Amino acid sequence: MPIVMHRESADTYRLDLSGVVRRSDFRQCEAELKRELDGGGSAKLLCVLNGFAGWAPQDDWTDLGFYVNYGDAITRIAIVGDESWRPQMLMFAAADLRKAPVEFFSEGAITTARAWLAA
Repeated sequence: MPIVMHRESADTYRLDLSGVVRRSDFRQCEAELKRELDGGGSAKLLCVLNGFAGWAPQDDWTDLGFYVNYGDAITRIAIVGDESWRPQMLMFAAADLRKAPVEFFSEGAITTARAWLAA
């Protein structure tokens, strides 16, 4: 599975991304996170790229429903991965549009990313 999500703490969720991510995989992850946030909570996301190869170009990525409805419930996003993905991941995470801070960390800096999320 290209995206695997699990809870690391009360409000922190880790998303492991690998291979080519399809829109259907991403929708499933959004649905899981919606269930967690529907009670009025918030979330910090730790996105870890491990063998990540991008997004399926043939899929329709224009649906912003999750971002519109739940974007403010996400309070921080840390992305850990190969530096070559930095610009694309920050754009995909809508780093310049979000109220929440989004930071990219190099591979191997997962401890630093976790500390930043906890700050």
